Amino acid sequence: MAHVLISADSKFPVNKAKIKAAVEATLRERRVTSEVEVSVLICGRRKSQALAKKYLRDNTPHNVLSFPQEGFPVLGDIAVCYPLAQREANDDNVLVDTKIGELVSHGVLHLLGIHHE
Repeated sequence: MAHVLISADSKFPVNKAKIKAAVEATLRERRVTSEVEVSVLICGRRKSQALAKKYLRDNTPHNVLSFPQEGFPVLGDIAVCYPLAQREANDDNVLVDTKIGELVSHGVLHLLGIHHE
């Protein structure tokens, strides 16, 4: 169903199986049945800030950024800022892998064109 490409610096320990499962679960919930490709980058504050500055004209790091692609099979790219996810996980008293899964799911929704206020 989904081909998930995951890139993470070794200093950011993540459970790639949980990331893939979060992408697949979100696609299933939204009834996406076609083969799609999603890439997920786990990055630091500087990279998140650089991406936000380049693509959003915003000079602050974001917990999750989504970059949809035009059409299938490549759905798009998601960037999760590990330090911000870690801080949010601590605030919410959940594991960082759980928070990253939530952020990845949120990013997939954006790739599908589902946005919040």
